[in-house]
Amino acid sequence: MALPVVIIGAGLAGYNLAREFRKLDAETGLVVIAGDAADFYSKPMLSNALAGNKTPATLVMKSAEKMEAELNATIFARTEVVGIDREKQMLMLSDGQVQPYRDLVLAVGAEPVRLRLGGDAADEVLSVNHIDDFAWFAGKLDGVKRVVILGGGLIGCEFANDLLARGIEPVVVESAATPLPRLLPPQAGQWFADKMTGAGVRFVFGALAGAVHAAGNGFAVELSTGERLEADLVLSAVGLHPNNSLADAAGLKVERGVVVNRQLQTSDPHIYALGDCAEVESLHLPFVMPIMHAARTLAQVLAGKEASLHYPAMPVLVKTPACPTVVSAPAKDAQGAWQVTVTEEGVDARFIGQQGQLLGFALCGVATKERQALLPQLPAVLA
Repeated sequence: MALPVVIIGAGLAGYNLAREFRKLDAETGLVVIAGDAADFYSKPMLSNALAGNKTPATLVMKSAEKMEAELNATIFARTEVVGIDREKQMLMLSDGQVQPYRDLVLAVGAEPVRLRLGGDAADEVLSVNHIDDFAWFAGKLDGVKRVVILGGGLIGCEFANDLLARGIEPVVVESAATPLPRLLPPQAGQWFADKMTGAGVRFVFGALAGAVHAAGNGFAVELSTGERLEADLVLSAVGLHPNNSLADAAGLKVERGVVVNRQLQTSDPHIYALGDCAEVESLHLPFVMPIMHAARTLAQVLAGKEASLHYPAMPVLVKTPACPTVVSAPAKDAQGAWQVTVTEEGVDARFIGQQGQLLGFALCGVATKERQALLPQLPAVLA
């Protein structure tokens, strides 16, 4: 009997790959193994679910049973892969079973960075990385007036904006001088901060959290500046790191993420990786559009077709309606400078290369309408 393609992970990467593969190959066995309930939902929606009055139940688009039928696949929910036997092409599962594979795909995502915090309530700091986390977080919001958010990057700012919809004051602690420091140049970051502040978000810049203590029915967050913030809840949003544990244990090549080539193939010819756990040509892009491009490419490879991954310019839409923002960051090694135009209505920031070419942009407020005109001028992320 022919061995199946096995996908570990039932998030956007895993399920989109499964769908793309089934478009090309309706016969080969397909197995999806998930540590959660394996229901299909959009993880990016977790950070703006409150404003949309979404609950954990309504965030689910399709149940695992429906996905199983749609994909003509076998889905193992609430099941962990505890080991990979590369020589035998076999997985060891948490329930004691083994699962053989023809080709294996790691779509295991990323895990929240865990801060080293002192204090007697450090283990009560929440993070939201999947729907079970969101259910726990949302279930604690009744009666909450203030949430301290550790981290003023993409996820921290999106959750801050979302909490406003529930009448909750977000206090965002960020070590940099402006929010979204990896995406926005300082002038744009300051404009973004001013707009978000006007909407009800409080920022504390140039500070790190050192300890979290129980304080009455809530918490007290000690900062490196000596300031002490009172909160009903504390949410950590300081970033994610690729989930490399399985790949490491199996002896695959891992740098920041699991290293793959343009065919999404790891250092083992029968193991592939995509999504937040993978990096291709030193690029680690934990966003939706790179996942979609990688899923289409890998589906072709698994179906026996020739394909190679390419990334066009892929702007990131920041889900902060209080300050509409879209960013296409320049490459890390790009040579050039930001040219920034600030008005009361918006910020138009363009990263111009040494030859006068557009290499990136950051648009806030009314300037976001320039996105469509600027996008064709950008170079491909991975040509």
